[in-house]
Amino acid sequence: MCLAVPGKIVSISGDEPLEKTGKVSFGGILKEVSLAYVPEAKVGDYAVVHVGFALSIVDEEAALQTLADLEAIAQLSSV
Repeated sequence: MCLAVPGKIVSISGDEPLEKTGKVSFGGILKEVSLAYVPEAKVGDYAVVHVGFALSIVDEEAALQTLADLEAIAQLSSV
């Protein structure tokens, strides 16, 4: 199963919208992500990321709730 997971944008590079990328933190793990689909993204935003592409910007509360839910699911599966 594949999931889109929220992460926090910590840096952005590139000026052209289709070439724009960002370093996104997933619980402290940084990944380089394409921001081509979310040209309005800025540092500090939370983006929903799937297979290396940021698909949408979400508010911090929704992102943190999703991460907490995913953690709870992980805890249940390790019992």
